[in-house]
Order: sequence, then C-alpha cells, then structure tokens
Amino acid sequence: MMNPLRKRTVEVEQEAPPPPRPEEAGKRWAIEARGIVKSFKAGHMMVDVLKGIDLLIEPGEIVLVMGPSGSGKSTLLAAVSGLMKPDKGSVVALDTNIWRMSRRKIDRFRLANCGFIFQGFNLFPALTASQQVQIVLKFMRKPRSERKAAAEAALKDVNLGHRMRNRPDRLSGGEKQRVAIARALAKKPRLIFADEPTSALDGENGHVVMELLRKCAKEQGATVLCVTHDARLATFADRIITIEDGRITSTNADPALFAHHH
Repeated sequence: MMNPLRKRTVEVEQEAPPPPRPEEAGKRWAIEARGIVKSFKAGHMMVDVLKGIDLLIEPGEIVLVMGPSGSGKSTLLAAVSGLMKPDKGSVVALDTNIWRMSRRKIDRFRLANCGFIFQGFNLFPALTASQQVQIVLKFMRKPRSERKAAAEAALKDVNLGHRMRNRPDRLSGGEKQRVAIARALAKKPRLIFADEPTSALDGENGHVVMELLRKCAKEQGATVLCVTHDARLATFADRIITIEDGRITSTNADPALFAHHH
C-alpha cells in the first residue's frame, strides 16, 4: 500500500555500516542506523536537519525520541523506517540494509514487518473502522475470516468495539487515532514506528495505547520507536533518547526529567 507521507529523494551513495564499537560487539540490533545525514532546501539555502546521527535499538525495546519542535525527530523516524532516504548513512533493520534495496522491496519490507502510527490518522473516508484495519491485512493476503477476526480484536483492544461499523466522519479525533493504532497493531508487526501516537487522546486512552505498545514489545518481541512531545509516555519507555538541532544529546535520558512537563 502506498503511504501518502512517503517522499521520493534522489539516489545517493549509501555507506556501509562501520565496525561496531567494543561495547557494542556481539549485540544484535533490531534497528542499527549509522551516520544519518539529511538536509532540505529552504529557499536558496540547504538546512541540515539530521547531522550524523547513530541510533541503536535492541529487539523488544520501547524507545522514545523526545526534543523540541524542529529538532529532527520526525525526520529521523522517517529515515530509519524506510519512508525517507537519508543523504548519507546506513540503516539496518531486522538484519536488512534498508536503503540498499529497491523502492519496491522497501515497500514489501514495510508491509511485512512494520506498523506505522501517524498524527494525521491517514484513514480512508469511505471505509468503516473495521475495513480500515482489514485493508492492510488484505494486502498481506490474509484470508477474509482472519482479517475480520483480527480487526475486531484490534479495535476492541483500543476500546472501539462499539465503533467498528462507523466511518471517519462519525468518529471523534481521538477515535480516529485509535483506529489508526488498531490498524498498525493488527498485523502484529516486528517494528512499530509511532509519530505522536497520543496527540489526540485523553489521559485514559493514552494510557491504554501505551499499555498496548508495551504488550506488543514484551509479549510479541516488537521493537517500538516513538517520537513524542508527551511527557506522560516517559514512564512506559525502556529508554529515552533526546535530540536537539539534528544531534542526539542523550541516548538514555532520565525519565524523571520529564515527570513534571505535562
């Protein structure tokens, strides 16, 4: 399925990952990004958004990326998830060097392995909540009965069992967000990429969603990379990475630093 947020970029030479540092030797990473650089043109100038970022995430780990607006959080998520090609650097996800593959193979990799949760929901206006969830499973060639059962279970998990037949125009912003989350989790992805997953949710439903993400990580071994401004999520993370001005400032920030930033 074509993602509307995907941006095409010119082909650039991709670097091979450097040898691991001594403290990283022998570790297996779900996501291993090295030397990620990304710039955008603004008028007559090039703006450096990511400035040589390394990002290492273990299987089953829940990692939050936090930082001020414009720090490069969403661009980093797009670069490591196969949505936006970096200008330099390498990304190895699930032992696959993402940016050495063709666009078609990247699409197949994402369909098979990745769940995406975006701020904009990306729901189809004509489809019911159940159909929104089922459509991804249809692209994965799951049998119809399996699709319906998985959609029903996923929507019940986000407290939307009573909304399965509603289209987006009959759903609140928070309900749309939960449909998008159910769609991402229904296929039991090995990698979950979330950009402000609780932005439209109240405290109770935000808690439900983060518990679901934690369940995916701990029971299914999914790796979760979440970009957020929501300080409430700090307590759910295994690790918090902070980013500012295109550079990582901490790879294991103290959750207490965010406890009172509501």
